[in-house]
Amino acid sequence: MVFVFGIFSSFAQAKEKDLLIVKDSTKYLSLDPLRPAKAAFYSAILPGLGQAYNKKYWKIPLVYGLLGTAIYTYSFNDKNYNAVRNAYKRRLEGFADDDYSYITDKDRLVSAQKSYERNRDLSTFFIIAVYVLNIIDANVDAHLKQFNVNDKLSFRPDIQTNDVNSQRNIAFTLNYQF
Repeated sequence: MVFVFGIFSSFAQAKEKDLLIVKDSTKYLSLDPLRPAKAAFYSAILPGLGQAYNKKYWKIPLVYGLLGTAIYTYSFNDKNYNAVRNAYKRRLEGFADDDYSYITDKDRLVSAQKSYERNRDLSTFFIIAVYVLNIIDANVDAHLKQFNVNDKLSFRPDIQTNDVNSQRNIAFTLNYQF
């Protein structure tokens, strides 16, 4: 009876030892399931803060460059829309002493007003799109940062020589080593 118990206990120890070897040979990164949510939250509070949390500092100038361009475009079109609109209102009242005195046709003022209004609305959409893409980028980047990418999993081009006609064959190989 003692002999059977000794076999089972040594077998159990061997399993635990094997598991330790597997854990030591494959380095697992600690996963933080709240990391993507934190990154998205930080980017929602202040654009670019989620990218800083993910340590992707090179993306911060891109975010602010796109937001700045969209905000400048919005303010430019809004200013011109209001100026053309006020000029059109003054033309309807009979005055012609505005900045757009070189435009004599009222229909051209209306079309310019519509053009600036459309561009202003597109700029509003662009501001919202950049803001949302900033949040999505921080979230996705935090998700992808937790993936274990090492040499055991690779996707690379492979050039092989055909033995029959000595031509080169180009292929892609997907390798996974255990």
